[in-house]
Amino acid sequence: MNTRIITAFLAITFLSFGLNAQTKAITNGVINWEGSKITTESHVGTINISKGALTFEDDALTGGNFTVDMNSIVCTDLSEEYGARLVGHLESDDFFGVAEHPEATLVFTSVTPSDEGYQITGDFTIRGITHSESFELKIDNNTATADFEIDRSKYNVKFRSGSFFENLGDKLINDELKLGVSFTY
Repeated sequence: MNTRIITAFLAITFLSFGLNAQTKAITNGVINWEGSKITTESHVGTINISKGALTFEDDALTGGNFTVDMNSIVCTDLSEEYGARLVGHLESDDFFGVAEHPEATLVFTSVTPSDEGYQITGDFTIRGITHSESFELKIDNNTATADFEIDRSKYNVKFRSGSFFENLGDKLINDELKLGVSFTY
């Protein structure tokens, strides 16, 4: 008799925890990017988040993931002709190898509440290479935002990188890629 009561209690407890978890789909996701040379020259653009979800328990963020459509990259600071040329180069094997790697992903591995929102650590996969990255995610009225940098050389994005080549002079492109992420859920 005692075993049945304990089993029933554990089942009810387990189910009640599961009922508080909620998954919300990510919509209207965009990443604003900025890449720069060692000179003052830089280029900016956008790339779309194609799908993803956040997991909440009792209204607190506990997990999440999203997928980036690498074919959606756009350059917004150049004319249509020059922007298309830059995007073609960014999609090539010199940069992101989009033909072979049409998606990049982020899977949250740690979520910690902070003063500004949540400190996120996650596994980024770009060009089939995965590295852990950390950033601050702010949430306000079902909108999430984050501004951070990643080191492109960690993902084997070599073109004019000082991490791979010497003596590039003013042709050097900085390894830091600035990202501004925004999405609703």
